[in-house]
Amino acid sequence: MENTRLFSITISSPSPIFFSLATAASSPISTTANYLISSAANSPSPTSSLLDSVLRSPQPPLSDQVHVNSYSLIVMLIARFNIIKYTSQSLHPSISLIPFSTQPIYLLNSDDKKPTENNINIHELHVLDKLSVLLPIRHCNIHPTGKPRSELTQLNKNLEMLLSPEDKLRGIFIQKLNGKTEIKRALSAASVDIEVTFDLVAKVVNRGSLDGGSMVTFFKWAIEKGKVFEDVDSYNIVLKGLGRRKFFNYMINLLGEMREKGVNPNHETLFIFMDSYVKAKQVSKALHMFKKLEEFGMEYDSESLKVMLRCLCNRSHVATASSLLYKMKEKVRLDCETYNILLCGLSKFGKINEIERVLKEMVEDGFDPDSLTFSYLLEGLGRAGRINDVIDIFVKLKEKRTCVLNVNLFNAMIFNFISIGDIDESLKYYNLMLSNNCEPNMETYISIISAFLKARRVADAIEMFDEMIGRGIIPTTGTITLFIEFLCSYGPPHAAMMIYKKARDVGCVVSLSAYKILLMRLSRFGKCGMLLNVWDEMEQSGYFSDVEVYEYIINGLCNNGQLENATIVMEECLKKGFCPSRLICAKLSNKLLASNKVEMAYKLSLKIKKGRHDENAQKYWRAKGWHF
Repeated sequence: MENTRLFSITISSPSPIFFSLATAASSPISTTANYLISSAANSPSPTSSLLDSVLRSPQPPLSDQVHVNSYSLIVMLIARFNIIKYTSQSLHPSISLIPFSTQPIYLLNSDDKKPTENNINIHELHVLDKLSVLLPIRHCNIHPTGKPRSELTQLNKNLEMLLSPEDKLRGIFIQKLNGKTEIKRALSAASVDIEVTFDLVAKVVNRGSLDGGSMVTFFKWAIEKGKVFEDVDSYNIVLKGLGRRKFFNYMINLLGEMREKGVNPNHETLFIFMDSYVKAKQVSKALHMFKKLEEFGMEYDSESLKVMLRCLCNRSHVATASSLLYKMKEKVRLDCETYNILLCGLSKFGKINEIERVLKEMVEDGFDPDSLTFSYLLEGLGRAGRINDVIDIFVKLKEKRTCVLNVNLFNAMIFNFISIGDIDESLKYYNLMLSNNCEPNMETYISIISAFLKARRVADAIEMFDEMIGRGIIPTTGTITLFIEFLCSYGPPHAAMMIYKKARDVGCVVSLSAYKILLMRLSRFGKCGMLLNVWDEMEQSGYFSDVEVYEYIINGLCNNGQLENATIVMEECLKKGFCPSRLICAKLSNKLLASNKVEMAYKLSLKIKKGRHDENAQKYWRAKGWHF
């Protein structure tokens, strides 16, 4: 190799490293590369002379074929070393394989001297700038997406469709825009294709995690745009959302603005304030505000007292409610309903002595106990474990006809026997209620069906459920969720599916939690047909599938051996930005490998890896407070 050029280079570190730049005569090197090599080998001038000659030389034609390794090596050699001195031609037997170092290096000359300061007169950035003109490098996209602009636009529209209207409006405040004007402008732009209604405003402020200022800003924007009316009902919605998040200062300020605009608060407003304070365990502040109702534009009457007592009793502050009632006797006119509210709270704890005292005061004040009063008395005795007294009082009420035997009295008896585990005795009072032409209500059936489900008497529970529907009593969403949760805690999911289908047939709304419980149970037993049907019905009901739903579907398909369908669902999940748990991913991958579907498992693993990377990046963004 007679045309080979060897240069001996020494690093400023203690050990010398020899760098070899070899070019063969037969190699397809461009004119520029040959010129630089020959100049570096033959010219004894310092660095400045060499670079000046390179920069002043005419640019060679780019049509020549350039060997990639030699070309890159030359560019790196000239760009990196700003402290260089070329030597005469010399040979060294060793060729170093160590890559370039970032430390300053020198080419040895015969005297083995370092370059002087006069040789260091060209800045590295200037050299790079000139070389970028002399040796242009074409930049290309190494990761082409392959998607036209129309597809990307359609993809963005599809992603926007995944968000509900309240999430779109609530997402404006996540962007942390500066100034209320900019926020309102963004809200107006986001609500172009959204019909802002009273219910939508309630969903925005009552759900999610908006702060107090954001709630008030959104409410004022809705009023300015004429989306909602500026009345007491609209203010109550925002006050309820603020109270749920314990933004009491915003509540007081909004109440003041409400009065300035001539909107008078009502008893629902009082209930929202009192319940928010009591729920936050700030009972003293609630009582302080109750004593100064006139300052807040509310009337101080018996209805206000009932609202306050109801808030205290519902939150188990019975002693405070009893003390308040005793203090308000001379200020507010009481009635039978006021005493019944207090008796209801006392009966939940089985405080018989307090119940008897309140009953005595009630009779002394000239109010006769009604059926509701005796039902609270029976319930309190039952919670205290005095079942015999409960039976005696009920028999006396029936014989003497002291009051009308209504559904409240029968419900109290049924509840007492269920609480001690005697379901058969409770059914006797249920049949007695029917024989007395007393129609049972929702509480009656919930108590009996729940008792059957706890005792795992599924057939009796389904029969009672059919009877409830036959009487025209439509169960609530929470009731259906409760029944399905009981049935899915043991045994196959057939009974839960029966309750689910019958509830849908009568028009009952099934919650997302109930759907997830059903999907979990069906996937565990590998019921793929019912699993996919329930999933389809869930999406038809307006619910969106999250990562938890996809995990149940994939798990059920894997348990049934439908690996290809499970892979399709997994890819759909990853496309929507969800990444299932490692357990589900490993389960599907292992089953694919066991079925000799190695290529499918490999491609899926790459997609899962990318999805996991995106998920970790999203967690990092949100941990830093960034939102994209």
